[in-house]
Amino acid sequence: MSRIGRVERTTKETSVVVEINLDGTGRVDVSTGVGFYDHMLDQLGRHGLFDLTVKTDGDLHIDSHHTIEDTALALGAAFKQALGDKVGIYRFGNCTVPLDESLAQVTVDLSGRPYLVHTEPENMAPMIGSYDTTMTRHILESFVAQAQIALHVHVPYGRNAHHIVECQFKALARALRYAAEFDPRAAGILPSTKGAL
Repeated sequence: MSRIGRVERTTKETSVVVEINLDGTGRVDVSTGVGFYDHMLDQLGRHGLFDLTVKTDGDLHIDSHHTIEDTALALGAAFKQALGDKVGIYRFGNCTVPLDESLAQVTVDLSGRPYLVHTEPENMAPMIGSYDTTMTRHILESFVAQAQIALHVHVPYGRNAHHIVECQFKALARALRYAAEFDPRAAGILPSTKGAL
């Protein structure tokens, strides 16, 4: 059974195509026009072992907001689609990732209920290239809303903005990977006492 999600999203502001294979090998082909965001999506695919294709054309002549947001929305929807009925998965996943002086702790529940808790150091540099660092939380909000998962991301310390953001994406990739993997002891079982996820 292949677990592949594909979403095409077109508005007056952006045109986005996202395809994700949860059981891939980390092959990534990403192009959003925002270099640092491409780098973060590359980390997501490679460390999650997701085959990930993202093609976004957006109104970058205004700024990168719509491009980043709409890509995250499409990615969340594709992830949800790829998960399917969630029978036999672990459901929960967590990972802690250091990147030099920064540390990210990520915990995920593929619950069917969108909820985000996000903390990172204050007074970060406002930009990484053309990437607005305030967008990290908005990416996660958008992804969570469409993927319908509960996500807790905590960066207790860090100095370098690049490191602070990147360790979040690496830890997110691993936590999603672990949560979405099949539990050999729970084959055919939906991991919920409610009977639905």
